[in-house]
Amino acid sequence: MEFLGISLTEWIGYLSSFFIAISFFMKNIIKLRIINTLGCILFVIYGILIKSWPVIIANGIIVFVNFYYLVIDRRPERLKEDEVKP
Repeated sequence: MEFLGISLTEWIGYLSSFFIAISFFMKNIIKLRIINTLGCILFVIYGILIKSWPVIIANGIIVFVNFYYLVIDRRPERLKEDEVKP
């Protein structure tokens, strides 16, 4: 399946790159991790489609790290510091 001469697989790759890039502009660390996680999940899907283990493994690890800080590590002092300091 193609759209504008670009395969669905490539669109997923471009979309994942877009979300990763956008996440770097976030000041709020929670928003950053959510957008970055979405991009990494799309990269895992992209890696599966192109059968690339390095892409799957690297982005899978990042998804788990983001998940850890978003869901598991919910210390009160970390919730107050939700903005990245320059």
